[in-house]
Amino acid sequence: MANTESMTAQPASTLLPKTRELARRLAHFLAVDGMRESPVKGVYVIRNDTTTDRIHLVHEPALCIVAQGRKRVVLGEEVYFYGPLQYLVVSVDLPMAGQVIEASADAPYLCLRVDLDPQCIGELMLASQQPLRQAAATVKTRRGLYLSEADTGLLDAALRLVSLFNTPADIPVLAPLCLREIQYRLLQADQGDVLRQIALSESHAWRIAKVIRLLKKDYQKNISVDELARIACMSASSFHAHFKNVTAMTPLQYQKQLRLQEARRLLLIDQVDAATASHRVGYESPSQFSREYRRLFGLPPVKDAERLRDTHDALQRA
Repeated sequence: MANTESMTAQPASTLLPKTRELARRLAHFLAVDGMRESPVKGVYVIRNDTTTDRIHLVHEPALCIVAQGRKRVVLGEEVYFYGPLQYLVVSVDLPMAGQVIEASADAPYLCLRVDLDPQCIGELMLASQQPLRQAAATVKTRRGLYLSEADTGLLDAALRLVSLFNTPADIPVLAPLCLREIQYRLLQADQGDVLRQIALSESHAWRIAKVIRLLKKDYQKNISVDELARIACMSASSFHAHFKNVTAMTPLQYQKQLRLQEARRLLLIDQVDAATASHRVGYESPSQFSREYRRLFGLPPVKDAERLRDTHDALQRA
């Protein structure tokens, strides 16, 4: 199990005032618990006034900058902790779990999330004369999630972006510039190759991302590893290894998490019974579904749905 902490490369005395200002602006924009999309499309503010239970989701490609509080993220068997002066990047769709571990009413957890745009990343690579095409064998496949140290350039760009929330008339012209700069800063950072590999046409990571999109779309279908490898234009053994390098799980484990998370949504939102949910997401055996559901979420399907509804109702009454 990985337990990943990151240390800031620039003096905290330089960066902390910027993270505090970012926290102040995020708290002003979102005064209650939850996630709210900003006036800039694809940019969100997340706030929690208390710590949370583990929340399962399929995280789409995005940058997350924590301005205040701390969070724990679990990907497969890997565990990551991060807080102010750090940021998290997800480069491909990944089933994971997140938990706010430091938050209070006086100092809420505050996070800025910016969705990543693969087209923009490719354009930036061209503009900065970084090669879009390399031999796939020369590009090392990296994990599709990483933590890194915030720096002045990234935080300044984030502050300029957040300042636009109060001037909607400026957003059409200035927001695209801020978003391009933020993604440029990520590309130039020490782990920018994780993003570059997704834009490298026909690289191993690019092919894995292609398969991930298919699995997400057709999660309920039974697709063999051999068929997925054929789609990725790899041998079965090479595909299996590269898929695990990117996602920290096997293709079967990845598909299983997609199915179980969708089943949980069906139980909670559509209020279907467990047998119906298991069938809709592609399980042939309800008993197998129940075992695997409990292993991931800690409770059998029906009891888990009841607990989630009770928690939701309690929050609504608060």
